[in-house]
Amino acid sequence: MSSKIMGIAASDGIGIAKAYRLVMPDLSFERKQIADVDSEIDRFKQSLHAAKQDLEIIRKAAIANLGQDEAAIFDAHITILSDPEMVGQVEGNIRQKKVNAEAALKKVTDHFIAIFEGMTDNPYMKERAADVRDVTKRVLSHLLGKTLPNPALIKEPVIVVARDLTPSDTAQMNKKYVKGFLTDLGGRTSHSAIMSRTLEIPAVVGTDNATQSIKDGTVVVVNGLKGFAVVSPDTHEVSEFRKQAQQFQQEKAEWQKLKNAQSVSKDGKSVKIAANIGTPNDVKAVTDAGAEAVGLFRTEFLYMNSDKLPSEDDQFMDYKQVLEAMKGAPVVIRTMDIGGDKHLPYLKLPEEMNPFLGYRAIRISLDRQNIFRTQLRALIRASKYGELRIMFPMIATVDEFIAAKNIFLEEKAKLVKAGVAVAKEIKLGMMVEVPATAVFADQFAKQVDFFSIGTNDLIQYTFAADRGNEHVAYLYQPYNPALLRLIKHVIDAAHKEGKIAAMCGEMAGDQIAVPLLLGMGLDEYSMSATSVLRVRHQMKQLDSNKWAQVAMQAVQNCQTNQEVKDLVEGQLKDSVE
Repeated sequence: MSSKIMGIAASDGIGIAKAYRLVMPDLSFERKQIADVDSEIDRFKQSLHAAKQDLEIIRKAAIANLGQDEAAIFDAHITILSDPEMVGQVEGNIRQKKVNAEAALKKVTDHFIAIFEGMTDNPYMKERAADVRDVTKRVLSHLLGKTLPNPALIKEPVIVVARDLTPSDTAQMNKKYVKGFLTDLGGRTSHSAIMSRTLEIPAVVGTDNATQSIKDGTVVVVNGLKGFAVVSPDTHEVSEFRKQAQQFQQEKAEWQKLKNAQSVSKDGKSVKIAANIGTPNDVKAVTDAGAEAVGLFRTEFLYMNSDKLPSEDDQFMDYKQVLEAMKGAPVVIRTMDIGGDKHLPYLKLPEEMNPFLGYRAIRISLDRQNIFRTQLRALIRASKYGELRIMFPMIATVDEFIAAKNIFLEEKAKLVKAGVAVAKEIKLGMMVEVPATAVFADQFAKQVDFFSIGTNDLIQYTFAADRGNEHVAYLYQPYNPALLRLIKHVIDAAHKEGKIAAMCGEMAGDQIAVPLLLGMGLDEYSMSATSVLRVRHQMKQLDSNKWAQVAMQAVQNCQTNQEVKDLVEGQLKDSVE
């Protein structure tokens, strides 16, 4: 008999396949005395060799799926397993103490982990403790005869069921075989949700108990359109879901016809639909989707994929590549947003109780101006190759924006004086993600060329709820009237000063939010490239005048997130009928 598991719709589509539980096995063991030392050392060596083979397979999969830079972590893991100091100590422990290999390995690696964790003045070395833990688990799994979940080895259609998905998990997955994601944790802005949309894999997240409810090999349907999964569906249910999946594929084929179309509402109101990127390699997906701009280039990934601060020339080449690829279409490049959950091992940052509200983004840039000025010079030099717009993240006060703008103007003047060709006009904008900024938008609008509302952070700061915390995930409420009032205020403030109001958070591609945002007058919607054509299609069905009235009703009369959702869904249903 089938059962239903409810969650959050994170990536469109319907996937049907057997479950692959990406869950860690129990690696506990007992310390034992052994008689045959040579045999035990040989058992350790065999497990070590098997672990290295695993990592080679994973490394190759990561290179194929994500590129050489992302695969570098697995080179480091192989190096640890080849370290003669560590290997020698484990073998010495087995020989001298006459203990089983599991106990010897744990004793030695615990010692290395403690040393690395004690290097508090060197964040890069401190983080190596996690690498040692990972490789220890892998060797232990072979010693204990237990299989670690290994996405790189998936060779048949599966639905991946996990507590959560890490970047290294998704790096190993072959889209050809992974038909869906189902996780206990996460929301629409979690890594697993964003990656599933990038990979165009149906996903339902935040189920709480999928890993407890589903056994390996059980047939599962993931409905990423509606936000639920069906476990052990019967023949009739499978048939119905296959029809729905086929219908969705037909809809996608229809959307594809809009690749070169203008983004307009049913009543002819023009908007701009843009896409978010993290690296220059992402631009192909943007142009393939027919996006009209890059609404957010997250430059911190240029810093995170390097073992040192990227040089001015290296950054210049990356920015130039993106601007040229977009052939004159606007490219909004955000200055580095490091801090919070994004760390650089080579950049020493203070330990903080609450890093999301701490030393991050523009706060680091204004404090460490050598880093900021290098990035700005690279951006200004690249400006002549396209339509560049520069955006500052995490602005909380007018003073911060003015300070950042003045540094930009200083660097631009220096380059012009040195005879460097730069664009005649470079628009300067800011992220609206701090509630104080949204409230004071009428004054910020006098200073900026454009706003871009970053809803991922604005939502968590507005409701004082960490978006990565499963216990307060219910407070991720993109339709809550309190949030909608802030967004409308920002849009109105921008328009009063003749400025553009854009949105680059996940809400910009949300099918419930889009009609409301159109009704509020949002000018530009930037999202995952895979959502562009769906939103363009949806926009053509919406009357901006009607939705202006609905948006006003939602802001003024509704009290809860659910009331707004019900209101929008009811209006959308009436439009279809």
